[in-house]
Amino acid sequence: MPLAQNPLSVEVELPREDVALITVDGYLDVDTATEFQAHLANQLHHGRRHFLLDLSSVPFMDSSGMNIILRVYQETRKTEGSVHVISPTPAVRRILDLTGVSITVPISESVEEALARIDKGPEHPEEPGEQSI
Repeated sequence: MPLAQNPLSVEVELPREDVALITVDGYLDVDTATEFQAHLANQLHHGRRHFLLDLSSVPFMDSSGMNIILRVYQETRKTEGSVHVISPTPAVRRILDLTGVSITVPISESVEEALARIDKGPEHPEEPGEQSI
């Protein structure tokens, strides 16, 4: 069986005990999404609450990758955790913006910026009855 046309590389670092920095390199699509998901699930299993997803080396992401980001976001909400996308490439940023994912999942330009957001705490949702314009 031939190797995948666009292999994915995923590295995991732990800048803090409850924070996983996941650095992704390659196409994040239907062919590679399972590997990405396995790394995230492993970190959830080991008690990580905050996920920093460095997508600066991802030239392309389809709905498979986006759905995994949203799923890990839902899982981290259960433990008052968070997901932050770090430095997405212009193509990936466009997908996140067009689909509205960037409204839900914060995008940071650096790991330091994302860690500062974690330290600041969760952003407060609108109070019931308030409306955005």
